[in-house]
Amino acid sequence: MQSDHLPHLSVLVLHGPNLNLLGQREPGVYGDTTLDNINSLLDQKGKKLQAKVSSFQSNQEGVLVEAIQEAVGYHHGIVINAGAYTHTSVAIRDALSAIKLPTVEVHLSNIYQREAFRHHSYIASVSLGQISGFGAESYLLGLEALVSHLRRS
Repeated sequence: MQSDHLPHLSVLVLHGPNLNLLGQREPGVYGDTTLDNINSLLDQKGKKLQAKVSSFQSNQEGVLVEAIQEAVGYHHGIVINAGAYTHTSVAIRDALSAIKLPTVEVHLSNIYQREAFRHHSYIASVSLGQISGFGAESYLLGLEALVSHLRRS
């Protein structure tokens, strides 16, 4: 995809389980920024990057799989914070692999400084890259990296 063929990039941002509780859920780990605030920051960053950002959150694995499958033909790439499904969901991993849209995995906390079970990501092997540990900034960095990749491709 050439950048001149993609004047209006569209990126799907997926938020997994419990991310709807941001701002009140373990602020020492996840900060006090709400999901609405993160989505607003993503919209602003998208406008600066000349990319349309569509954000979606679900606590249900199957709903996230369906959103990934439905992204084909509508979006050029995906930024995903699969939450706990990062470490458990072969279904989300397989959906991302099947659709072959460029994907960047993001996490608010540094998953490698946390419990051992969080050190493995099923998403990483089907992603362009992973950004973790920068709070809400992880999403913005992920969006920037994805848009840059799409414009180069």
